[in-house]
Amino acid sequence: MNRLAFALVALCCACNSGPVAKDSEKASPDTKPSDTRKAGSDWPIFLGPSSNSVSTEKGILKNWPKEGLKVLWEVEMGLGYAPVVISEGRLFHFDRFGKNCRLTCRTSETGKLLWKFDYPTDYQDYYGYDPGPRCGPMVDGDRVYIHGPEGMLHCVNVADGKLIWKVDTAAKFNVLQNFFGVGSCPIVEDDLLIVQVGGSADEAPPNDHLKAKGNGSGIVAFDKKTGEVKWKSSDQLASYSSPVIKTIQGERWGFMFARGGLVAFNPKNGKVHFEFPWRAKFRESVNASNPVVVGDEVLITECYQIGGALLKVGKDKPEVIWSDEKKGREQSLACHWNTPIHVNGYVYGSSGRHEAQAELRCVDWKTGEVQWSQKRLTRSSLLLVDDHFLCMTEDGELILLEVNPKAYKEVSRWRTDLVPPCWAAPILSHGLLYIRGKDRLLCCELIPNK
Repeated sequence: MNRLAFALVALCCACNSGPVAKDSEKASPDTKPSDTRKAGSDWPIFLGPSSNSVSTEKGILKNWPKEGLKVLWEVEMGLGYAPVVISEGRLFHFDRFGKNCRLTCRTSETGKLLWKFDYPTDYQDYYGYDPGPRCGPMVDGDRVYIHGPEGMLHCVNVADGKLIWKVDTAAKFNVLQNFFGVGSCPIVEDDLLIVQVGGSADEAPPNDHLKAKGNGSGIVAFDKKTGEVKWKSSDQLASYSSPVIKTIQGERWGFMFARGGLVAFNPKNGKVHFEFPWRAKFRESVNASNPVVVGDEVLITECYQIGGALLKVGKDKPEVIWSDEKKGREQSLACHWNTPIHVNGYVYGSSGRHEAQAELRCVDWKTGEVQWSQKRLTRSSLLLVDDHFLCMTEDGELILLEVNPKAYKEVSRWRTDLVPPCWAAPILSHGLLYIRGKDRLLCCELIPNK
């Protein structure tokens, strides 16, 4: 596999920075966050409360100063690419420091350290990327869950970081290391923690995931309070996409864009409704973008060869509405790790495998027809808020765009000084915007106090 080309040098533009928190700082004896949050909503799971990178907050600052948004605080990050999450005044980030993976809890308003939880890891990446976590934390009530790059699954207490339970999924389900380790975030459904595991049959050659075959643990549901396995399902191996659960015609459906394609399942018991094969026809390829569910239709997309497909859900098999599989270079939407966003009959996302080739696109949801494309933004992630997109490029630029299916309309732009790669999608919670790069996390004021 060709290594992704990205710059590893700091960009030299000024920003209005707040205090920098150091990794050596000590936890506060008071583990309670201050209750000074603005109006707004929490962001407790990957891609937000609706799993689609959409915020309901209003009143964002649209005309940005030349020096960029006001930075209220910032903190040095460890190794990894994981986004942060926000719950009830607490911010959680999951990184690697030395030989330990670490979950850190801070006050979301000030960045003050509340507690740390860490565990030893020996994960090394096959392709030379850094060995830190790929998955962000996930908060559910008084518990927070982390899924490490080596496959360790931990549940800890939100208030103080004390361990509640843990499972070594690699050992328990015979998971062979994938290209870039584990990169699928868990999700909670009722009393279950649903995880893409992707264990392999015993006859698989040791440490050769390319020849592995599934052993029925493609998707595993754990009791969220105890870690006990409640059900497991599918022979699919793991991808870098995360599970999505939605209600369709009054029933709960789960969707997992696994290594070999889309799996539709019943999240209560794991029963598979259908599997839809969708993967590039060469071994060194991955699926990473989350399924996008609108009504009874599901969009899947990958960037290595066959692009996107829109499916109409059915219990026996899905109906293909449109597909990029035979379009060659004329594919509609070929997303890498970013998850596209649907707005009013159109879907917006970064299309293209490599940094220089990536284009931000608007595509007609029903037909797959490209409405417009914008080059030279590198690969990027989107957040929808207040009738605008926040576009975070991998080289550290933050761009505010109108939601417009007719043309690319840029409103403001800020070249941050974050060190690339900036692969985590931006996060908005209670008026504060959180963006991270290789080196630091910035907390910025996007919705000013009135």
